[in-house]
Amino acid sequence: MSNIAAKKLAQKIIRLRKERGISQEELAFTAGLDRTYVGRIENLKRNPTLSTLVKIAKAFDIEVWELLKFD
Repeated sequence: MSNIAAKKLAQKIIRLRKERGISQEELAFTAGLDRTYVGRIENLKRNPTLSTLVKIAKAFDIEVWELLKFD
């Protein structure tokens, strides 16, 4: 994943979390991920796999393509 795409993805996850009023911990729990992993994605320290993106999208109740649609 390019740095630009990773940054946009991280920003999208942060924005969705804040819009829904949930913490990294709540997102991680709902998605079945570790909280530190979610934090690392948001801080551009990890690139999520496709299966992780699916879990995050499901946690937000959206499709993966919506997660990857950048404005």
